[in-house]
Amino acid sequence: MKLVVRVEASTQIGTGHVMRCLALAQAWQDAGGQPIFVMSTDAPPIRARLESEGVEVINLSVQVGSAEDAKETATLAQHLGANWVVVDGYYFGAEYQRIIKNSGLCLLFIDDYGHAQHYWANIVLNQNIDAHEGLYLNRSPDTKLLLGTRYALLRQEFRQWQGWTRKISQVAQKVLVTLGGSDPENVTLKVIRGLQRVDVQGLEAIVIVVVGGSNPHYEQLQAAVKVSQFPISLERNVTNMPELMAWADVAISAGGSTTWELAFMGLPSLVLILADNQRAIAETLGEMGVDVNLGWHEDVSVTDIAQAMKQLRVSSGIRSEMARHGLELIDGEGTARVLMHLQDQPLRLRPIHQEDCKLLWEWANDPEVRSASFSSDPIPWEQHLQWFANKLHDSNCYIFMVFDYEDRAIGQVRFERQDGNEAEISISLDKGKRGSGYGSSFIDIAVEELFRHTSISSVYALIKPNNDTSIRAFEKAHFKKLGNKIVRGNVALHYVRFK
Repeated sequence: MKLVVRVEASTQIGTGHVMRCLALAQAWQDAGGQPIFVMSTDAPPIRARLESEGVEVINLSVQVGSAEDAKETATLAQHLGANWVVVDGYYFGAEYQRIIKNSGLCLLFIDDYGHAQHYWANIVLNQNIDAHEGLYLNRSPDTKLLLGTRYALLRQEFRQWQGWTRKISQVAQKVLVTLGGSDPENVTLKVIRGLQRVDVQGLEAIVIVVVGGSNPHYEQLQAAVKVSQFPISLERNVTNMPELMAWADVAISAGGSTTWELAFMGLPSLVLILADNQRAIAETLGEMGVDVNLGWHEDVSVTDIAQAMKQLRVSSGIRSEMARHGLELIDGEGTARVLMHLQDQPLRLRPIHQEDCKLLWEWANDPEVRSASFSSDPIPWEQHLQWFANKLHDSNCYIFMVFDYEDRAIGQVRFERQDGNEAEISISLDKGKRGSGYGSSFIDIAVEELFRHTSISSVYALIKPNNDTSIRAFEKAHFKKLGNKIVRGNVALHYVRFK
């Protein structure tokens, strides 16, 4: 199952397009597929990053965005046996989409502001907060729109931080500066000079400045940090951005896709607009209180940066509210939602979060669920709270929430690892979805997920003999009956599925 991604990166283009495509590529890999990036510009640091992720990179010698480019990309995708092509970049317009689509391939077009005259793609994805249908009035009747931050593409290293809680310090002392992978106008130097004007006497201020491998001003930045009154570390080509964002108390960032990462990590930020396509994002997020919009970088002075940082670093209440608004905006599930559409999956899974506690309790106490259980007594709320807290931190327990195509929670599936590489499965389904065939589907998907990511090699279910609905669901999900067992004095049918 191959996915061809047509994207570019350079000093002028930046690395944002590649990084968000990498998020999708990681999810494709996680589902057992093989992503292949197709590029015409030579960006050795980007190639190295992609190859370190196990992503193949193929170079094309074509004019970017030309008809020849589209034809060669389509031919390559067909030769590789890919069904889907992902295209991301402002060089790719209506004719490019039409050629890909007419070649018989499915096309996901990642967009930011409706730059193409017409949209032929099967799916148009615009993850920005200002995305709306009016940008895509000129589209094919069958073009599906995925719009807004609920589809924000976060790389795997960020998604692993779901559920993490940030502690807001009284005074922000740890500052992260990240202004994109290239920063051709060297706005980073202006930021460093601004930070050097912030009075940090008596405080242990530390600054980490992150630059990309394609940043042409590295030596000048090195010279600037050497004369700082407080420690400034200059980091290049980092792969641990989530850890750095978790470490920092506050950030200074460009208004691109990094803003979604900062929001997800709950990191209060000062934002500079470095490109026209960042303006609407920065302004909207500023109005929402997710960050502080400093404005267009040419209009922002060194003194402006210093004053904004002075104010924000001592305003713990404001930073706390910014963190809360960011977490409300980006839940980290955008990549999974997009993957659902690419793979035409009716259901998706995610690990449980703290906020799922009450819904799980309600499902568990549903009369039909209790009657199917080997312990039919209602579960008290306090008992459930203790159980839930224990399961959240139990390395031998895997609980997934199940969502449908409309992103509604419809059920849960739980695996309890037993001795060796065996696990017991239990499920519950929202009463409004029973009888719709969902049970066998999410059992099958969940077991495959468990087998793919753990050493567990067999899963068993214990079912009451009169529970015909569960028996049918598990048999349809490829479980085989091995015999009977006694559970709490009751006979149970013993069903097993092997890897």
